[in-house]
Amino acid sequence: MVLIPVLVIFIDLFVLIFNPLILARVIISWIVPDPAAKWWSRLVYDLTEPLLAPIRRLLPGSQMVDWSPIVAFFVLQGLQLLAHNLISYLA
Repeated sequence: MVLIPVLVIFIDLFVLIFNPLILARVIISWIVPDPAAKWWSRLVYDLTEPLLAPIRRLLPGSQMVDWSPIVAFFVLQGLQLLAHNLISYLA
């Protein structure tokens, strides 16, 4: 039973790290014409791409708007809510 609180802490930490990274990626996509040119924007893209790429493949194609960051926010929040509900249910 010790594993579940550790898992919830891990999920909280994951969400705490990835939500600002995803938001940074969205802002970078608006203001930096070539994200690969700057090391810090490349770092943000490299860290968030493993999370956003599978979501992007599942979504129908859109030429103008990338909906994957918004979906990722909802998925992360849902995962966090599910983890907290699970721990309160088991407590």
